[in-house]
Amino acid sequence: MASARGFLSTMARSPFMLRARVVLPMTGPPIADGAVIIRGRRIVAVGRWRELRGNTGARVRDLGEVVLLPGLVNAHCHLDYTHMAGHLPPPKVFTDWLKAITELKAGWRGEDYEASWREGARMLLHHGTTTVADIEVVPELLRRLWRQTPLRILSFIELIGLGRRRPIQEVLDEAMQHLAILKHPRCRAGLSPHAPYSTVPDLLRGAAEAAGRRRCRLAIHAAESALEHLMFRSAQGEMYRWLQRSGRDMSDCGNQSPVQHLHQCGCLGPNVLAVHANYLEPVDVKLLARTGTHVVHCPRSHAYFRHDPFPLRRLQRAGVNVCLGTDSLASVYRSRRQVVELNLFDEMRALAARESWLSPRAVLRMATINGARALGLAGLVGQISPGAHADLIAVPLKTACRDVWEAVLRHSGPVCASLIDGQWAIPLPS
Repeated sequence: MASARGFLSTMARSPFMLRARVVLPMTGPPIADGAVIIRGRRIVAVGRWRELRGNTGARVRDLGEVVLLPGLVNAHCHLDYTHMAGHLPPPKVFTDWLKAITELKAGWRGEDYEASWREGARMLLHHGTTTVADIEVVPELLRRLWRQTPLRILSFIELIGLGRRRPIQEVLDEAMQHLAILKHPRCRAGLSPHAPYSTVPDLLRGAAEAAGRRRCRLAIHAAESALEHLMFRSAQGEMYRWLQRSGRDMSDCGNQSPVQHLHQCGCLGPNVLAVHANYLEPVDVKLLARTGTHVVHCPRSHAYFRHDPFPLRRLQRAGVNVCLGTDSLASVYRSRRQVVELNLFDEMRALAARESWLSPRAVLRMATINGARALGLAGLVGQISPGAHADLIAVPLKTACRDVWEAVLRHSGPVCASLIDGQWAIPLPS
């Protein structure tokens, strides 16, 4: 058997085949003694080993006792907050956390964000994520950071504007300049008006119009907290008073929910990721479904803030595409001696523990196929099928395992191996 290095050197010149005890394509049932053929950056065939082994010219690598599955899709993350882990204890109210992280960020410099971003990317890669949607506070760093990781990245440029400190058009123009220069074969950029409460209608409308012109994605923290819902619905509560004191124009508050506010501003649709969506009225669920807006749920962050139960059943019954994200380590509980990492497997296990009615297969789909759909990559990532990117991960499979879906869901620790675009991001030991 060739070494991993020698095997890697041949991949660009000829097709190669990966054999595994089980292949989990996500689009169908597990394939025992399965194999995947890759040519260049794409998958060209998937099936049983005995059916594919005669493929002429395909060099074979037997991965052994593993499950081979698509790389995970993390639909919401803040990579540059990774080093904030443990700095912010769970708040009594949501605005306390907003104030605390604003104060913490005020002491950070560009190099702090850069180091934090790199560490977050390393964590995701080692725990099976191959595609990530990331909110970017310092987009000036992206051209350099994109080159430092094999991850497939959709970077959302964060927009915050309350109308007085900076002209709204200046905020939008700056973001569009970044979009124009950010080019990479595996990475792309979108826009993220931070949240309804941290923006104003003109910024939301401008971002939606710009995203439409550029045909890019929008990501918005929406209906995240009870205080946000109270602010928009009733013009009351701690968030309303805090932002009013800060000088925000509050004329958009008092008659509708945050989701209805976003809809009025043109910020719902099939290119939009509504992140969190924890506090929803019946009409909100209908709006999200009717507009084709995607919802990203972050289970550990949800638990950290002690939010009301996430409305997963209602969203799924309405036909809303719900996927998973890690959020940031600034909003994941850590005890004094506990190590926390950006790990989508941890998010899946947290979700499965809380929503016992969900099957392991359904949970895994939320971290693969559903995330790919939300990011505009349906059929390209999150599944093993001909034509998809060769983004694959391998996790160990215990001999006594009866349910492959359950075994993958319960995996902990780093993955055995990872490929992105047909290249070893984490090679198997020789």
